[in-house]
Amino acid sequence: MKNNNTPFGAKLNLRGGTRQAGVGLVKYFKTTGKQNLVIVLATIALFVVFTLINPNFASKSNLLLMSKSLVPYAILALGVTFVIATGGIDLSIGTVCIGAPVLAGAICSTGVTQEEGTLWLTIPIILITGLVFGLINGFLIAKCKIAPFIATLGTMLFSRGMTSVIAQYITEKTSAIKYPTTGWFQKIFTSYEGFPIGLIWVLVLTAICMVVMFKTKVGRYILAIGSNEEAARLSGINVDKYKIIAYAIGGLFAGIAALFWTAANPSLTLASGNGMELDAIAGVYIGGTSTTGGAASVMGTIFGSIILVVIRQGLNIALMTFGINLSATFITYAVTGVIVVGAVLLDVLKKKSANKVKIETPCQKRRREIKEHIADLKLELDYARSAKNNPEADARVKEIPAEIAALKAEYKSVK
Repeated sequence: MKNNNTPFGAKLNLRGGTRQAGVGLVKYFKTTGKQNLVIVLATIALFVVFTLINPNFASKSNLLLMSKSLVPYAILALGVTFVIATGGIDLSIGTVCIGAPVLAGAICSTGVTQEEGTLWLTIPIILITGLVFGLINGFLIAKCKIAPFIATLGTMLFSRGMTSVIAQYITEKTSAIKYPTTGWFQKIFTSYEGFPIGLIWVLVLTAICMVVMFKTKVGRYILAIGSNEEAARLSGINVDKYKIIAYAIGGLFAGIAALFWTAANPSLTLASGNGMELDAIAGVYIGGTSTTGGAASVMGTIFGSIILVVIRQGLNIALMTFGINLSATFITYAVTGVIVVGAVLLDVLKKKSANKVKIETPCQKRRREIKEHIADLKLELDYARSAKNNPEADARVKEIPAEIAALKAEYKSVK
C-alpha cells in the first residue's frame, strides 16, 4: 500500500532506509550525541588499556563479573534519569534497593535454599516497596513543596532504618537476610546457563525508558517541567502529578534493581545500601542528562554506568597486577568524582553556548540554506528511487543529482 504522506507515495527501500538511518545517526552525534560518543570511545580505550595491563580483564569470568555488577546500577540509573529530568534528585534509591529485599526476605522467611520461605512472594513485595517509597518522595516534593534533596535524604534514612527495624522484629535477630544462592531466582535475574541474562533485562528496560521518555506524554511533560516548571504549569500541565510519576518511576526501578542485586548478592546486611545512589546518579550525569533538568539521555545513562564499572574493575585488576597495596574502591571514588565534575561543567558550558545570541552573516546563512536544501534533495532522491512504476519519480531520479551538483558548486563559491 502506498503512503500518500511521503514523497511519491513511496516507502523507503532497504538502501534508502539505511542511508537515512546513517544520516540521522551522524546528525545525532553532531548535536546531542557528542558526549555519548566520547563516553563510548573512552570506554573502549580504557578496556583496551586494562586488557593490555592484564589480559585477564577481557576473560569470560571477568566480563561476567562486570555484567553482574553493571545490571543493578544501570537499572537504578535508568529510574533516576526521570527524576533528574524534572530538575530533582533522589538520594533514597540506594537504601530502598537494599531495604526492600531485606523487608521482603524477613516477611517471607527466605533462606539459603529455595525450600525455605516463600521466595516467589518476595518479588511483588520488593516492587511494591520500591514504588511506595517513590510515591512518598513524589508526594513530599510535589504536594508538600519540600526540596528534593531534603525529602529524599529523609526517606533514605527512613527506608534504611524502618525496613531494618521491621526485619529485626520479625526475625528477632540482626544478622543478614539470606536468599537462595542457586535456583530459578538466579536464572531469571542473574545467570541463565552461564549467560548474563541481566543484560537482556537492561536492554529491554532501556528500550521501554526511551519510548516513555521521548514518545509518550509522560516523558514530554517530565522534560517540560525540568526545562521550565512555571511555563509548564501555565501551559496546562499538571506539574504535581507528573513530578509524582517521575519519582514513582525512580522508586519502581529501585525495586527492580533490588531483584538483580539480591540474585547476585544473596546475603543482605541490615541498614545498608548507602552509596549505591551516588554511583547511579553519577552514571546519569556522565551520560549527559542535564543537572538542572529539561534534557535527558537514556542511552547516555547506560554508557555512563558502563564506564564506571569498567573503571572500577579495571583499577582493581591493574593495582593487583602491579602489586600496589591501595584500595581500588577509594581510587574509583576519586576518579568518579573528577569525571562527574567534568560532565557537569560540560553541561554548564553547553547551556552557556546555547544561550548566546548567534548572528549569521549573509554568507553563513546562505551556506546553511544550501546544506539544508541538499539534505532535502537527498531524502527526495531516496524516496524517488524507492518508488515503483512512477514516471514522476523516475524523472526526479535523473534531475536531482544535477541539482545537488549545482548546489555544491554554489556552496564552494560562497565565501
